[in-house]
Amino acid sequence: MARMKKTSPPLVRTRTTTRSLESGRPLSGQIAVVAGATRGAGRGIARALGEAGATVYCTGRSVRGNLSPYKRPETIDETAEMITSSGGTAVPVRVDHTVESEVEALFARIDRDHGRLDVLVNSIAGEDPMMAQWTSFWKTNLKNGEAILRQSLLSHIITAKHAALLMIRERRGLIVEVTENDILMAGGNPLTQTVKLALKGLALNMAAELNPHGVAAVAITPGFLRSEAMLEHMGVTEGNWRDAGKNDKNFLESESPVFIGRAVAALAQDGDVLKLSGQLLSSWELSRRYGFKDADGRRPDWGAVKIDFSQLPQSLLDLMRSGAQIQLEWLNAISKRTKRFLAQLPAPKRRTGVVGTQKR
Repeated sequence: MARMKKTSPPLVRTRTTTRSLESGRPLSGQIAVVAGATRGAGRGIARALGEAGATVYCTGRSVRGNLSPYKRPETIDETAEMITSSGGTAVPVRVDHTVESEVEALFARIDRDHGRLDVLVNSIAGEDPMMAQWTSFWKTNLKNGEAILRQSLLSHIITAKHAALLMIRERRGLIVEVTENDILMAGGNPLTQTVKLALKGLALNMAAELNPHGVAAVAITPGFLRSEAMLEHMGVTEGNWRDAGKNDKNFLESESPVFIGRAVAALAQDGDVLKLSGQLLSSWELSRRYGFKDADGRRPDWGAVKIDFSQLPQSLLDLMRSGAQIQLEWLNAISKRTKRFLAQLPAPKRRTGVVGTQKR
């Protein structure tokens, strides 16, 4: 992708003081794309990046007057307005991330207007209704199988591909894959399980290829996320969400989408983020590391809470236990084989400019 002459970006800017840019806007001057910024984790991440001072391109299919097939009311326009109303800068751009020409045009525009890209967050189709079924693999409805893989996985690869071209050129950048769960298992059918596991693997594989270019790639999961859909399911709003804890004690340790957003913003500020490249991270672990809090001042820690499994059927508990045991054996075997393979590789040749800290 050729670098084009910069022009003034068509942004809606809000009044911001120099002091706020220096002290409260650590990502000022940086350009971020949140693919799938319409709702849920994507919206929370876009808001937090804007809060930290980045110019945020909010992309997705849902715009006013033209909603996505999800048939939900949220739009990227609303997300951008949330950012600008809080003093940030945001640009809503309708993009179907399964259409490579649209993705390529997005990054060409960003290159033309800014000449840089600092952060890409892939949060596309994280709550796609097509992935919602819970059933055994031999009972799975495969009618939308190809559509699920295209919308929830191929879209991430397409978007990362074109973002990486800009980052590699500038020898800096962060790509974040939003997934589910901080272990291998996630989802309730083979299609969803494949997607969630593949996104973890995508970050792992991209990290190795991007490392010599000074670009980091990570996967990240939220804890119990209070997305718009989850609040509706629980019959509460963000204003009275604790009421749902009467029926589900786990919900009391839930987090708003801003929490994972602040996790990503913290990663984007870390000059040593390359040391985390390829890892599967979580919002709560990063909160411990960087010290940020949720929008309400809490610091939810899904990794420390004693999960209440009392509402789950015994058959599901047995499946989860068996799956975890098999996965642990699998990981132990893979670890031994990988160490053996690594030991057999020739010693690395000495290189100049070995990465460890990103270019700023």
